[in-house]
Amino acid sequence: MTATDRETRDSIKPDILAIDLRTAVMRTSRRLRVEATGDVITPGQYTVLAQLNGSGPQTLRELAEREHVQAPSMTRIVNALTEQGFVTRTAHPTDGRQVQVGITPAGEAVLAEARGQRTAWLAQRVAGLSDEDRRILSRAARIMQQLSAK
Repeated sequence: MTATDRETRDSIKPDILAIDLRTAVMRTSRRLRVEATGDVITPGQYTVLAQLNGSGPQTLRELAEREHVQAPSMTRIVNALTEQGFVTRTAHPTDGRQVQVGITPAGEAVLAEARGQRTAWLAQRVAGLSDEDRRILSRAARIMQQLSAK
């Protein structure tokens, strides 16, 4: 058995493949966050806007829990987004002690722009691949979507 054969055999073992996939996904995610967030919002602000856009208004505590950050960190993020006009704070409908944070039309627009930048960044890199590699990535994308849906 050649070294290439051993590498191929090892690369499809579930534990080895899991490490390779995790590493690739994390590096790609990190590059997308850094390369294509833009000058208007930070990566942390992007994720908060995306969360609000997808799930509707939320309390600071809910946002902090979903983003796995401490409440003071979320307060700083929301304060910055509020100052930029990308989110608003409103009274909680059932608990007067709390406020809810919701995305504004300006927040939706900056989120759409950042998403477009991320898509363009990745599309540029994919365009440089061979047709064969793009077919493989297309299949891999569908498989990864299925994996994450389970």
